[in-house]
Amino acid sequence: MHTHTFDLDAGALCLDFANTVEWHDSDHPDDKLHHYEDLLAWAEAAAILLPDRGGHLRQMAQKEPQMAGVAFDRAIRLREAIYRLFVDVSEQKEFHAEDLAILNEALSESLSHLQVFPSSTGFDWGWAENLASFDQVLWPVARSAGDLLVSDKLARVRQCADDRGCGYLFVDTSRNRSRRWCSMDSCGNRAKARRHYQRQQKA
Repeated sequence: MHTHTFDLDAGALCLDFANTVEWHDSDHPDDKLHHYEDLLAWAEAAAILLPDRGGHLRQMAQKEPQMAGVAFDRAIRLREAIYRLFVDVSEQKEFHAEDLAILNEALSESLSHLQVFPSSTGFDWGWAENLASFDQVLWPVARSAGDLLVSDKLARVRQCADDRGCGYLFVDTSRNRSRRWCSMDSCGNRAKARRHYQRQQKA
């Protein structure tokens, strides 16, 4: 059974997905996703998969573990491409064409399932029911990445500035665009304490 908890406050679904690896930019990354079951647990925590759909996919995975494993491998491939793309964006580097190709491949698949549904206020976007697809948890992730790349929020994508390789990605929503850390309670507090120590040493 899955035992990890997930950070879901990056400001974009695709970045939450990239952040399923802690210390992503270090030589000791801690991956929270090891099996298809973990992927389903994340999707449920991120509220993109209802419990009944998750239960159905778990049953499918038990009956067809090889296909579930292939879908899991595609999910990890997409996650790493998303991570690299947005790291390059945050550091104003040239992106790798292969990473964008991986995202576009996932987008091509996901958007074919996007439909307009009636809602209480008129109409809204939604995903067609496809109970047989192991990849359905990736559809909103791919769309989120595409939407973020073409939005004005792209310039606000940041990676935690911790020098140990935290690697956490987030959208900086601070008024003066000054956020540098995944959290002031962790990496930010460490940096603050280190600066204080250095000032004391100089004094």
